[in-house]
Amino acid sequence: MSDLFPPLEPYDSFRLKVSGLHEIHVEQAGNPKGKPVVFFHGGPGAGISPIHRRFFDPSAWRVILFDQRGSGRSTPLGEVRENSTWDLVADTEKIRERLGIEKWLVFGGSWGSTLGLAYAETHPERCTGLILRGIFLSRKSEVLWTFGGGAQRIFPDGWSEFLSILDEGEKADVLAAYHRRLTSDDPAVRRQAALAWNRWEELASYLVAQLPLVAEEDVPAEIALARIEAHYFVNGAFLASDDQLLRDVEKVRHLPAVIVQGRYDMVCPAVSAWDLHAAWPGSRLTIVPASGHSADEPGIVSALVDATEEFKKLG
Repeated sequence: MSDLFPPLEPYDSFRLKVSGLHEIHVEQAGNPKGKPVVFFHGGPGAGISPIHRRFFDPSAWRVILFDQRGSGRSTPLGEVRENSTWDLVADTEKIRERLGIEKWLVFGGSWGSTLGLAYAETHPERCTGLILRGIFLSRKSEVLWTFGGGAQRIFPDGWSEFLSILDEGEKADVLAAYHRRLTSDDPAVRRQAALAWNRWEELASYLVAQLPLVAEEDVPAEIALARIEAHYFVNGAFLASDDQLLRDVEKVRHLPAVIVQGRYDMVCPAVSAWDLHAAWPGSRLTIVPASGHSADEPGIVSALVDATEEFKKLG
């Protein structure tokens, strides 16, 4: 079974002004003359982490990672104004142009698979292929699974706790209720909602739940993650239609693609990966047994590293 590559520090980092409001953090790691790959983190709003550099052989890959608007070290933290899928797609192109890269591999998981697909379908001529994990197509059915249509049947205890901060009248539309609380003017209301939101999502992220579920010592980042996720979810990820990402697969069908999916993913159930593969027959779907949603579960790690090693050998 393949493992992560050793810890790796960036060889370059910079800040890029992408709008009148937003400035994003960008970093590069690995081989400056290697094959370029752009890493799309999840959430939206989660930010990048040192582990994300370790899916790639540092002798072969030039790894470009960035904190999306409002995330991680990008500023302002948690800002939802001027923050949409298409803003992030445009930011990605600004980074590519700034770095003088003609084409790169797209790598993303969970929300990163959404953004990776949106980017590739908008700029297929700039992509050499895609590695996607824990597929989220931002369809209403997928959002409903997490916020009232399915996951609570697997985690009724966690769901009960998630609902416990809401008034009875708010429970008819849980997502809207949380969005209101996460955008409240009251910091205490925002904090309570963010910690409950992230605890619920973390509970469903691993085959076996990891403790502690939420890093309460980094409350600003927790609030930013929850706020940005709710912002995107209530706005349908700013897609033109519920099936846009599947419909537009035809634009990238000529590109090689590997889809990695945990069999027991309770955040992004395997049906979305199956639907994407069905729309993209040339892709390869790997369903990893005894695995959930998180990218750092051993089986998921192995499948992702195997995929980057495979793409490393392509011309």
